[in-house]
Amino acid sequence: MPDQNKRIVVVTGGSRGIGRAICLAFAEQGTHIYFNYFAPGDFAAAEIAAAAETEKLVAGLGGLATGLSVNVALEKDVTSFFKTIVSEAKRIDVLVNNAGITRDGLLVRMKEKDWDAVLDINLKGAFICMKVAAKTMMKQRSGCIINIASVVGAAGNPGQANYVASKAGIIGLTKAVAQELASRGITVNAVAPGFIETDMTAALSDKAREAMTSQIPLRRAGKPEDVADVIAFLASEKARYITGQTIHVNGGMYM
Repeated sequence: MPDQNKRIVVVTGGSRGIGRAICLAFAEQGTHIYFNYFAPGDFAAAEIAAAAETEKLVAGLGGLATGLSVNVALEKDVTSFFKTIVSEAKRIDVLVNNAGITRDGLLVRMKEKDWDAVLDINLKGAFICMKVAAKTMMKQRSGCIINIASVVGAAGNPGQANYVASKAGIIGLTKAVAQELASRGITVNAVAPGFIETDMTAALSDKAREAMTSQIPLRRAGKPEDVADVIAFLASEKARYITGQTIHVNGGMYM
């Protein structure tokens, strides 16, 4: 029989950045975190190493983490991923849809393949993961789904039409699914980070960073832990009466 006291958490894109911070926020005795990473071609070795580091860090905090290579844009891969989880753990308590990519460019120069890639991972991926996980949660009559949106999904941003569209879609998708699943005791919310210190933002020039932080009332970038702490709260009993909401974590960048 499965251990009913063990909490089962699924995090997509958990090998680094905000995804890793989310895994660590849930890392405690009695929690098993399953996370995915995507390791295509030349990036395989780096992603596998990053996933192993996440597993190690979670273990150091008393939890258990299992990382698997999964393309969230492919329903057959996602179905297999969740089948593995349910066969081992028998339940899913929390799903955090964090996996995301960028392929920035001005609208008139944006290639169709870059539009498709971003929408496939960021929006379609979240849709597929929710669709598959919800079947288990509905049987349990309990569960918590948290989708990672973005400040730009609400405010817009030039040069990111594909990314903005995907994150605006996440906000709308969250509201729709929250209404569908509420009667089964499942909450669905979104968290919209602002300018957060990650590998992507680390590549910005000092001038670009200064320009970005000047738009933030708190005058600094956020940390992955700032986002992860809100997610941990939304997945707790203290947030049991919150659903269909988008929580902005952006230092006042968008109000």
